[in-house]
Amino acid sequence: MEKQKILINGERLKDTLEEFADFGRTENNGVTRLALSEEDRLARDYFYKCCHELGMSVRIDDMGNIYATLEGVDNSKPPIVIGSHLDSVKKGGRFDGVLGVIAGLEVARTLVENNIKPRVPLTIMDITNEEGARFEPSMMSSGVLSGKFEKGTMLAKRDIDGITFHEALQAIGYEGDENARLKEATAFLELHIEQGPILEREGLPVAVVESVLGMVCYELVVTGESDHAGTTPMDMRKDALFAATNMIAQAREKLRALDSDLVFTMGRINAYPNIHTVIPNKVIFTLEARHKDPAIIQKVEEIILELTKISSNEGCNITAEKLWDRQTVFFNEELCDKVEEACKTLGYPYKRMDSGAGHDAQFLASYIPTVMVFVKSIHGKSHCEEELTMWEDCEKGVNILLETVLSL
Repeated sequence: MEKQKILINGERLKDTLEEFADFGRTENNGVTRLALSEEDRLARDYFYKCCHELGMSVRIDDMGNIYATLEGVDNSKPPIVIGSHLDSVKKGGRFDGVLGVIAGLEVARTLVENNIKPRVPLTIMDITNEEGARFEPSMMSSGVLSGKFEKGTMLAKRDIDGITFHEALQAIGYEGDENARLKEATAFLELHIEQGPILEREGLPVAVVESVLGMVCYELVVTGESDHAGTTPMDMRKDALFAATNMIAQAREKLRALDSDLVFTMGRINAYPNIHTVIPNKVIFTLEARHKDPAIIQKVEEIILELTKISSNEGCNITAEKLWDRQTVFFNEELCDKVEEACKTLGYPYKRMDSGAGHDAQFLASYIPTVMVFVKSIHGKSHCEEELTMWEDCEKGVNILLETVLSL
């Protein structure tokens, strides 16, 4: 049988996605399945059951990551790994993360029912706490695996009820062995919904993801003086909010002129004392920007620092502190080409694009050849109950993974 004739069972994929959505399904057909919650435990247990029924061996590491492996012809070789996450944000969607795990399950099912034994092992991976919605930071476990985060610090992270990550991991029975960690692989493949509107705008079902964009985030503090809002003449004020709005307007103008692919956001702003009869004496706001080219990010930082010295600062003092940044993560070029070839073989229209959002794949890419595939998000919606990807596009995405696995 020719490789391109082997396709996954789309109806089974749909049914499986809906079965997993029952673990935390909300009134508006979304999902709340926070990491290491009872809903997460139930989803994990069901995933374990599905893999066991296929004859896969299952192991769990010390961060609760699950690895289900289908034996290959040569089991001494590093596996091909397909994975993502089962946890969600509060009132999230049915596809974010879980699609990438079920994709691996459906690929394995398809290989088994077609009596295809892969040359190297195939592993499906559920990565613990990608979202960071219950325990911060996001991408916690892939961060530990890749050495970005320190294990002890992560285990001590607490949720809003004071429960530590370690306590929650033990409570659901998914604390495993550090020796079970993913240390090497032939490839790591992550299928994910786009979580943005680009594919829909361009009328495309899928994309080969080449990178996760670099980014930088600053916190700006504008300090003025509080006085009575009714008795202080305008020319005698040091209004921190006026100074902040001047900065925001200038930042928007300057950053928009840099590059059409640059995205930037002032996502958090607080004014003090936040009383309508008092002139604000302090405003704190964030400015983050994302772009593929580190030179553009550098120019963003220069603009931010210039804005702290603007003449229209209303007599206020302005400081800027870099909260964090990340370099652009480029995925394995050979794997990107493999995925592109799979799209062509299957006759699916596609594009190459970059991810503005972070994913576990970006951390794993630091030590494993990695690639991502995006499928179209309706209206770009994600992290909400309205999140939707058409079933046929989900099917296309998983077929691309299957074709890529067969070619590898």
